[in-house]
Amino acid sequence: MKKIALSLMAFSMVFLFACTGGQQKNTTTEDTTKSAEAGPNQLSEAEKAEGWKLLFDGTTSTGWRGVNKTNFPAAWQVVDGTIMCQGSGRGEAGAADGGDILYDQQFSNFILRLEWKISEGGNSGIFYLGKEVEGQPIWQTAPEMQVLDNERHPDALMGKDGNRKAGSLYDLIPANPQNAKPAGEWNSVEIMVYRGTVVHKQNGEQVLEYHLWTEDWNKMVAASKFPGLNPDWANVPETGYIALQDHGDDVWFRNIKIKEL
Repeated sequence: MKKIALSLMAFSMVFLFACTGGQQKNTTTEDTTKSAEAGPNQLSEAEKAEGWKLLFDGTTSTGWRGVNKTNFPAAWQVVDGTIMCQGSGRGEAGAADGGDILYDQQFSNFILRLEWKISEGGNSGIFYLGKEVEGQPIWQTAPEMQVLDNERHPDALMGKDGNRKAGSLYDLIPANPQNAKPAGEWNSVEIMVYRGTVVHKQNGEQVLEYHLWTEDWNKMVAASKFPGLNPDWANVPETGYIALQDHGDDVWFRNIKIKEL
């Protein structure tokens, strides 16, 4: 009986060791996976190897300034890892210390990724290939991916076929499917620009594609509101600025990164 008891004890220890070793292996695998993932406003090792660049470090406004300004407007702040516009409640009129902001480098062919969150009833936008013209807001020169609270802001009911809802090419092409999340929730977007081809993605789905400088593009712009604001609007430059809109409402952006193509 003594020999049997000793044998059972030895078997139990081997079994316990095997189980514990298996758990440690799984934990190590999970830890390795987590360490490869990037935190907010950071690049993973894979993204670094692929050539991605952060446009916002999560703690400072480095690289950003107001459109047609040398300073970073006071209405914009870096808060809790976001770059945030404090709304004036005055729509496009904005506040004296506000206005749109841009990243102080121009890009031609790229993939831009970021996340946005809008306040209730809020409106904003993401501009790309923008020109900086003295005395003009950048929306008069640049295509815009709309940022909007679709449920409350009246812009969602204006335009044509929903082309002023979130993710749309503002006033030109509606986002389809329309998959924006409600006000107060984060939305992820990706904008690809390559030799005139432009693709918008929202929350992991492609929502539109179009082609700059083509006959179809010129016809589409001619039927929009833009020629009345700027007759040369259709001639989007091959290289331009990325900008974020102050439309008088609270809006937050984070994880802004770009990969040049």
